Amino acid sequence: MKKKLLTGIFASVLVLGACGSNEEKTEGSSESGKTIEWRFGHLADENHIWHKTAMKFEELVEENSDGQMEITIYPNNSLGGETDTINSIQAGTADMVISGETLQNWAPNAALMAVPYAFRDLDHVKSVVEGEIGEQIKQEISDEAGLKALYYHTRAPRNLTSNKAITSPDDLKGFSMRVPNVPLFLDVWQAAGASPQVMDFNEVFTGLQQGVIDGQENPVDLIKSGGLAEVQDFVNRTEHVYSWIYILVGNDQYDALSDDLKQVVQDAAEEAQTFGDDLYEEEIAAVEKDLMDAGMEFVDVDQDAFREVMTPAVESSLSAEQLELYKQILAVE
Repeated sequence: MKKKLLTGIFASVLVLGACGSNEEKTEGSSESGKTIEWRFGHLADENHIWHKTAMKFEELVEENSDGQMEITIYPNNSLGGETDTINSIQAGTADMVISGETLQNWAPNAALMAVPYAFRDLDHVKSVVEGEIGEQIKQEISDEAGLKALYYHTRAPRNLTSNKAITSPDDLKGFSMRVPNVPLFLDVWQAAGASPQVMDFNEVFTGLQQGVIDGQENPVDLIKSGGLAEVQDFVNRTEHVYSWIYILVGNDQYDALSDDLKQVVQDAAEEAQTFGDDLYEEEIAAVEKDLMDAGMEFVDVDQDAFREVMTPAVESSLSAEQLELYKQILAVE
């Protein structure tokens, strides 16, 4: 009897153990029984196109993964600056970021994403990013920075802001300005006569407010997002850079997904791409109006003069490989 009793108890324990194991897998959200959580940091505020599109991406991933994935978005550089977030992704403490030409610090050809006066307009940008050149740049970012591009945003042209009207390079003497951590930007603005310095975007408002810098250059949506109308009077239409920016996830994080979850992420990225494109068309004109209503004056400039002084600096700053890619970009119809 004692042997039968022990055998029965042992069998019950095995059954309960098996049930517990099955429950852990079904109640959890992945094969390991844990929800996959991605931390997504970017520099824009909650009203920006990038953030609204990121929220759409998050919604689609979480809904279509049946709770197996969760994405937490950190706007306003609250997860750290762009470069810091990329470093964190590589270290495994963050997962997603929005980045563009800053990636040249890892993948040199990413510099071509934002070369002054290389792109004629946004249609030219789209032709490049969705063609062979764009694929080549994406592959280099993956190989060298360990980041996979999921979707992209075209950007409004970069314009120079200031507290005095600037209509030609002659007006830049003694003008201290912020540029992102992009060596080419330092070179071209020095060639134009300014005194550029690298600064994270989250430091720009304070730098302008305290007079550490006199101006900065960015698309109008980031000028608004950064609240720069409070500390700058003019948007000078240099339109020196048309470009795009990628939404990226760490290769390791993406590769760790099952094939089904990879498909969920890819489908969400495709839908977010369309959502973001539609949002861009609606919002950029409204952003310019908001800046004007906030007191900023838009100034027409001699773009040919800026192009003339910047182009030699562009060409001398590029490596032989980058220069060849630059020439290919200029030739794209």
